[in-house]
Amino acid sequence: MRRAAALAWAALLLLPGCSGGGKLRVDAASSLTEVFQELEPKAEFDFAGSGELAFQIEQGKKTDVFASASPKYPDRLYRDGLVEKPRVFATNSLVLLVPRGNHGRVTGLGSLMRPSMKLVLGAKGVPVGDYTRQILDRFCHTIFKPGGTCPRARIVSEEQDVKGVVAKVALGEADAGFAYSTDVRPVAGKVRAIRIPGYLQPTVKYELAVARGTRHRREAERFVTLVTGPRGREALCRAGFGLP
Repeated sequence: MRRAAALAWAALLLLPGCSGGGKLRVDAASSLTEVFQELEPKAEFDFAGSGELAFQIEQGKKTDVFASASPKYPDRLYRDGLVEKPRVFATNSLVLLVPRGNHGRVTGLGSLMRPSMKLVLGAKGVPVGDYTRQILDRFCHTIFKPGGTCPRARIVSEEQDVKGVVAKVALGEADAGFAYSTDVRPVAGKVRAIRIPGYLQPTVKYELAVARGTRHRREAERFVTLVTGPRGREALCRAGFGLP
């Protein structure tokens, strides 16, 4: 009888419980790398482009929390029943990034109309890439007639996340690139940021959501509360993010 009871107890221990064992897993946009690691250093993070992470979740990847640089992906996962209702927790803006040794070669968006310019962008479908194309389209629309040809800098690379864009510019492999304003600080000694006028700025909202079926529900909900609470808002603000 004791042996049977012991075996039954051991089997129960192997069943997934509220915490599920192991570390909290968070899939997050790469622009959140520094601030999320500061907030919860014990979590297991996967930082990448929001679209890539969403695709992996759609393909069955297990995670506990998903945080995106665009509402597009959490909202899609929510409609598909893969995450719980997303929450907006931060905002951001874009800047034109140039190498420190640029020496005035790029002075603003107008410089990018020269075909000799080498430009690095986020790929289509990556939030920073989609936001960048909105800026360029709006800028071209303000200086060229509808239907006219808008000359563009030569795109030398399309990156899968914003950190790839920043790295290319910091290494001097491009004359300019577009990144979030929050991505400038970690490489401030290697790049210079040029402000983009407010009327050209897209609306950049970050959302996060708990994954449905998470085995770490309490930890996931605690992380969401941390990010959206006073400590998280202070950390986000300190890192240069806007608050909803």
